[in-house]
Amino acid sequence: MTLADLVPSLRPTLAARLEPGLWPLTAAATCDGRLTVGGADLVELAGRFATPLVVLDTADVRARCRAYRDALPEAEIAYAAKAFLCRAMARTVAQEGCSIDACSGGEITTTAAAGVPGERILLHGNVKTDEDLKAALDARVGRIVIDSLDEIDRLAALVPHRQQVLLRVTPDVDAGTHPGRTTGTHTSKFGLPIATGDAAAAIRRVLGRPELELVGLHCHIGSQVTSIARYESAAVRVIALLAAVSREHGLALPQLNLGGGHAVGYTDGAPSMDPAAFGRAIRGTLARSARAHGIPVPALTIEPGRAIVARAGVTVYRVGAVKRTAGRTFVAVDGGMSDNPRPALYGARYPLRLLGRATKAPTEQVSVVGRHCESTDTIADDVALPCDIVAGDMLALPCSGAYHASMASTYNQVGRAAVVAVGGGAAMTILRRDTPEDLLRRDVVCGQQVAPGPVGAEAHHDAPASVVPRPSNVKRR
Repeated sequence: MTLADLVPSLRPTLAARLEPGLWPLTAAATCDGRLTVGGADLVELAGRFATPLVVLDTADVRARCRAYRDALPEAEIAYAAKAFLCRAMARTVAQEGCSIDACSGGEITTTAAAGVPGERILLHGNVKTDEDLKAALDARVGRIVIDSLDEIDRLAALVPHRQQVLLRVTPDVDAGTHPGRTTGTHTSKFGLPIATGDAAAAIRRVLGRPELELVGLHCHIGSQVTSIARYESAAVRVIALLAAVSREHGLALPQLNLGGGHAVGYTDGAPSMDPAAFGRAIRGTLARSARAHGIPVPALTIEPGRAIVARAGVTVYRVGAVKRTAGRTFVAVDGGMSDNPRPALYGARYPLRLLGRATKAPTEQVSVVGRHCESTDTIADDVALPCDIVAGDMLALPCSGAYHASMASTYNQVGRAAVVAVGGGAAMTILRRDTPEDLLRRDVVCGQQVAPGPVGAEAHHDAPASVVPRPSNVKRR
């Protein structure tokens, strides 16, 4: 039994309390149910920009970039663009001194369009298409992270000038996270295992290609990692490989990229990674390990993405229906897995809160579900919301800055939500909502079909209608 259950009149006052560590740094709630972020009222923003709506606190993003810079002043902080990227986001983190960690040609193109110089962009990924590599070379990215033996000769044949590269290795460290977010074990699709000798063989092959300049090693053990000790274990194993390279080749590789994946708590009391504690531990581990092997301490790069942008984001939904059936209460909203696939993918959990009005009603455990034609389209299961919730109410979901907009889809031909940046009471659209015209843009003209051609050939919108086959059961007139 909670204090609100004992004294119902306190419910509006208690509702003004925001769960610590989950909301943007500028978020503030009031007893009448209002919630502001960056000085902007979320209900007013929903009325102005429609729902679902992702609101991004730029002050929060900047503060978290600075926290990493303060924790590791001598290291390179490379923002992992896959968490959330648009030109405004790229400019913001670049202004805070961060590089950009990209994993596709599209992310490189967006980053370059934001004015970020190529030398501050890294490209990695376990499969890099010709288009990805062309975008990287056109942008003159600083480093490309090689992920497989096949990639070495292919990249060497493409580069127009000597290209700096890192080699992604697998240290066989279990991140202690969800299996779908573990990337540092020998069974991962990413990188080359150290223990099997594959990493050492790849190093020899890279060093045999004069077109490529090997400048260091890269590893990434997973996502939502809460244990600093696991990063230390990975660092020790990769330092040992750096030492082996020094002994075998007489070469001191100057860089070590430890990836990202730092945990962010999505529910009240869930653990998060503290950048300051991480920085203290990793600096000490690198120094001790390098000294033990008699090699210089390599320059460190880390790649936080979620840890920089997740808590800056709040998603606002409008309730479309409340259904009480079979002992369960479903609160259905106007978004769902198209704007947040994480619960369906790996059971991510979120809190939600009622927006825009005060209530003294007791809470009940409900399932907040989306609008899409899937039983797994659940945004938050078994969460407490006031039992007087009705259609038309609005809900706010915190920690939605990372892997929401970047993983959004147009499932059921539902347009993707807008993302609005807020600060100082002002709001600016940085990703607009999809329009019906956007949904049709990739669609070929109705009633036309292209004659068979080469695989991968583009459809010609002016193909004659006569090439369209008529159904066999339709009589011609």
